[in-house]
Amino acid sequence: MKGLTFFDKVLFFINSIVAFALLLSYLLPFLPPKTFSALSVIGLGAPFLIVLNALFFVYWLIKIKKQLLLSLLVLVIGYFSFGSLYKFSQSKMVEDENNISVMNYNVRLFNLYEWISEKNTRQKLVDFIKEEAPDVLSIQEYHKREIIDLSQYQYKYEKLLGKQKTYGQAIFSKFPIVHSGSVEFPNTSNNAIYADIVKGKDTIRIYNIHLQSLHIDADIEDLVKEDGEKLFEGAGQTFKTQQFQAELFLRHKKQCPYKMIVCGDFNNTAFSYVYKEIKNGLKDSFKVAGNGFGRTYNFKFFPMRIDFILADKAFAINGFKTYDVEYSDHYPVMATLSLQ
Repeated sequence: MKGLTFFDKVLFFINSIVAFALLLSYLLPFLPPKTFSALSVIGLGAPFLIVLNALFFVYWLIKIKKQLLLSLLVLVIGYFSFGSLYKFSQSKMVEDENNISVMNYNVRLFNLYEWISEKNTRQKLVDFIKEEAPDVLSIQEYHKREIIDLSQYQYKYEKLLGKQKTYGQAIFSKFPIVHSGSVEFPNTSNNAIYADIVKGKDTIRIYNIHLQSLHIDADIEDLVKEDGEKLFEGAGQTFKTQQFQAELFLRHKKQCPYKMIVCGDFNNTAFSYVYKEIKNGLKDSFKVAGNGFGRTYNFKFFPMRIDFILADKAFAINGFKTYDVEYSDHYPVMATLSLQ
């Protein structure tokens, strides 16, 4: 490291650690959390590590130092392995008479406990759904109340828990639902539900998955108060649970006779084992037709995409949009698809 100041030498040492951590995170989707729970936590920070390596690359580029090759190399490896964290292309939108629009949204109980203090948040959320009017609506953390008016959907399937305050997952559809059900996840309020809808001559299965939550506070002031060791251990245990839940889902998915669209809040990123396993054989609609970071969770540190719409390869993905509306701690996403 001849020609570097003491400060640059220290910075390159930090750069090396960050580059190694990112390189390690690329391996984690291939390592089951049940076996490597401690390491699996690193994958959650992969987007942050990508941003840091990009900043290091820019720093060394400005200084015209060969040290830029380290971060450049790991970023290139990641790009060819997983694609770009940020999509520079414009959102794709192809009009097709066979298009079907599918929205996924974790509504956080329609702000039941007023986490968002802004007035009429619940009604604004419902009005937003009515205005966008997706053909199919997949909701996590759904709470059934008479004041939640989604009567524009003639067909629905709800799987709810609780006695006084019922909550769970729901699928709403403008097309007839001919069959529906739930994939139960034991010892949790999370689960996966499905509805088989009929559009024309086609029967399409819609899955709505809600994997175990990490329960990480999105507020920076609250997060720094958390015990680091407990936070790390808790995340590792959650990833083990997510793997078990994904295995239950995949067992059910394997028996599906129809073309499918898989929606959900995975509570994990596209750099995770569960995402890789669930996505297997499917297309990520954001990667095909989205743009930007595609963040779906309001996390203050770095953009997190943990909500997905995956589609069978028989579908053409003609459009994708992430909405920047703060009516929940998640942002809604919508894909436009057609059977080829």
